[in-house]
Amino acid sequence: MKCILSIATSIACTALIGFASLGCGSSAADEGPDRFDVSGTVTFNGAPVPAGTVLFQPDTSRGNDGPQGVATIFDGKFNTAEAGGRGTVGGPMIIQITGLTSNEPDPENPQKPIPQLFTDYEIREDLPKQDTTLDFQVPKEAARPAQQGRPAVGVP
Repeated sequence: MKCILSIATSIACTALIGFASLGCGSSAADEGPDRFDVSGTVTFNGAPVPAGTVLFQPDTSRGNDGPQGVATIFDGKFNTAEAGGRGTVGGPMIIQITGLTSNEPDPENPQKPIPQLFTDYEIREDLPKQDTTLDFQVPKEAARPAQQGRPAVGVP
């Protein structure tokens, strides 16, 4: 009886180790081309941009292909390695920067759009195929003209 119990225990342990190892290895998020982290600062008219995004789009017109990279701007700083970010594939990129006054909606009116500091600012840059640091200086000419804003969804 002890022998049967020992064999059953060995089989159960072997199966458990086998199932546990299925969870190890690469996931769908790890598949695809190598990605590289980009971090740095974003200023507008000489001051740190309080909030926004930096989008890295491979420039297909210059032979670059692959997934986009993205980073959120917090207090003038961004990093694709931080929460919600995604690294770039490097090479020729179209970089689109969106500057906002805040990352949080108005608590008294959450449907109200967060005002932009400037229109989506776009530049082209060759990024290295390695982790790198970039600092972006958005010129005051990119300023968004004063607007009344658009009404919230469902508001006449």
